[in-house]
Amino acid sequence: MNRVYVCSCFGITEKQVREHAEAGACTPRQIASASKAGTDCGSCVRSIQSILGRGACPRRELLGTAAAEPTTTVAEPVVAQSAVVRAVATSAGLEAA
Repeated sequence: MNRVYVCSCFGITEKQVREHAEAGACTPRQIASASKAGTDCGSCVRSIQSILGRGACPRRELLGTAAAEPTTTVAEPVVAQSAVVRAVATSAGLEAA
């Protein structure tokens, strides 16, 4: 059996990248999370992108529907940040605007 190594730093083969993609890893970052491929020297990232681009990602259909439903609003982080700024200003003896 001929093994084609994509990531020589961690010994990750093209077959392993495809297996991770079939399991739902659709981006180079997700492949890196699953296998460490692309996290050392980075020379394999383009190869991983190429492999991922060749076949349909099994979870892409789900991503399209999930994107339509926001999970958080923009106001939440702003409110939390304002509370932190007020707390720091109060503890420093400054008047918060």
